[in-house]
Amino acid sequence: MCTCITYENGGFYFGRNLDLDCSFGEAVTITPRNFPLTFRKAGQEARHYAMIGMASENESFPLYAEAVNEKGLAMAGLNFPGNAFYQKSDGRGLELASFEVIPWLLGRCASVKEAEEYLGNMKIVDTAFSEKMPPAPLHWMIADHEKCLVLEAVGEGLKVFENPFGVLTNNPPFDYHRINMNNYMNLTAHSPRNQFSSELGLRPYAQGMGAIGLPGDASSASRFVRAAFMKWNSVAPQEETANVSQFFHILDSVAMVRGTVVTEQGTYDITTYSCCVNIDTGVYYYKTYDCSGIRSVNMYETELDGDRLYIPKSLEKNHISPTLRVV
Repeated sequence: MCTCITYENGGFYFGRNLDLDCSFGEAVTITPRNFPLTFRKAGQEARHYAMIGMASENESFPLYAEAVNEKGLAMAGLNFPGNAFYQKSDGRGLELASFEVIPWLLGRCASVKEAEEYLGNMKIVDTAFSEKMPPAPLHWMIADHEKCLVLEAVGEGLKVFENPFGVLTNNPPFDYHRINMNNYMNLTAHSPRNQFSSELGLRPYAQGMGAIGLPGDASSASRFVRAAFMKWNSVAPQEETANVSQFFHILDSVAMVRGTVVTEQGTYDITTYSCCVNIDTGVYYYKTYDCSGIRSVNMYETELDGDRLYIPKSLEKNHISPTLRVV
């Protein structure tokens, strides 16, 4: 259960809500250019673009949920159970495990256009990171200033969709979300006009009635529509503080409150964290469920030619840019 969006208002921003019923050991992680990225079937990249994002803390490989590289290319993986299908490795073509897709593409591609050159030959294979960490069923959104795509590994192979909405949630597949949006073309941020009948004197009795019908539940289809409506009707001054604030307000509109979504196991999905990255400056902003103060980490305040991962110390009570430690 997740929501990912892009946002452009003078600057360009990329981020997401990560909705889960538990922690996955997440930590803001900077992968410098000379940290060796070793892929199971695709060799090793000794030098690559630097990147920053939220990852499961691990010393040997950055297990990113989302990240942006130093060239301004951003990517996120979102839960896609029941539809994600990973192939068996046969040693032919470009084979990547699901946990390798983000660091491989961001490590070598400066733009969506460059990434597209690899997608026709790419296979997502069912390789697990470890025995205790089986392949996560995911689909991905990848974006830069110019273009936004959705990647879905399904039974027919890897499907690539242009995403004009700049929004992605979870199941169903993106094709459904794209068609479903047509059901809401009548929504407006303005006061509605009476189109019911010219013979009836119907008129609005309150502000906001133009968006009656905007879904408010936590399902992925509803969150997709709501996030898109908020994004495309958003108005903010074109400066950093206002843009970052607005971005988090959009994400808050589709966030999950503990107790409102009960899983089949009887646990509660919550918005574990929300993040927003300025892809031009490399500043990663984030907040957590239990600490709503927005913190930031600047990728360029680290040694990007280093060869070890940098992970900020956790500062749950301090809303300032945390210091970094090296693993």
